[in-house]
Amino acid sequence: MDFTHINDQGRARMVDVSKKEETDRVAIARAEVKMKPETLAAIKSGGVKKGDVLAVAQVAGIMGAKKTPELIPMCHPLLLSSVDIDFEFDIQNSRIIIHSQVKNNGRTGVEMEAITAATVAALTIYDMGKALDRWMEIGGIMLVEKEGGKSGHLLNVEGEAAKQVGSLYSICTSPERGQLKREIFQANVIADHGIENDGHAGPWSRQVTCLDRASVLKANEEHGLDVGPGDFAENLLIEGIDFKQIQVGSRLKLGESVILEVSQIGKEDHPSVVTKTLGVSLLPYEGLFCRVIEGGKIKKADRVEVI
Repeated sequence: MDFTHINDQGRARMVDVSKKEETDRVAIARAEVKMKPETLAAIKSGGVKKGDVLAVAQVAGIMGAKKTPELIPMCHPLLLSSVDIDFEFDIQNSRIIIHSQVKNNGRTGVEMEAITAATVAALTIYDMGKALDRWMEIGGIMLVEKEGGKSGHLLNVEGEAAKQVGSLYSICTSPERGQLKREIFQANVIADHGIENDGHAGPWSRQVTCLDRASVLKANEEHGLDVGPGDFAENLLIEGIDFKQIQVGSRLKLGESVILEVSQIGKEDHPSVVTKTLGVSLLPYEGLFCRVIEGGKIKKADRVEVI
């Protein structure tokens, strides 16, 4: 068996990648920090004396990605084009989940950089919060997804990526109910209210509506339509997620912080502006009606994850 990291004298070497093709490469990794509920609350509210824990952890994770070849002996120094880190507060399990994404264009991948970024961010959360909780636990460190190079696109179906992950195809709003919605690039989502300036927002359980983009494309084909974002009166079109696997109580994370909880699937069917305009409607049969658990900013093409 030939070992790529061993030379003819049996000693370690850095792999020669000079003949590899330069391609766009992406790697996504994750880590988690488990802690006491009161520690999680302090970090979330900014009540840690050392400062803004997640702001420091984000910078530390980015620095960790850039320093990877100085920490891991056989890693190649790379020109990274992007390093991004986001944090998810999992209140139910009293933990912070860290996702890192690293990109470059080169001859070798950025998996180690992504894993290092998530790990260093987790270590920084521990360091910033250890005065409150010395027994925090760091774990769940893994590569979630990678793309580019000879192996192409790979997904860790046994790890975190076993969760459904898709993207936000469109965001649509209307000033009042009973109207078709129009697409906007980004939106402010308000906790226990809905999308700002949308007629369906309010203190009830059906604050945000979601449709599967695949269903819209199917309706176009079957009924000879040319339906675009908002024409079925939905707020969000999502692609890449199997809506049949979603149940009442399921939660969707959008972008960095927004969390929706599915309160209802489908609704009573009655004549509406959609059926009067198009002759067919989707929301009464397969729409996800959600309330907003955590607010924040969302934009077109944001990551959507079933959590």
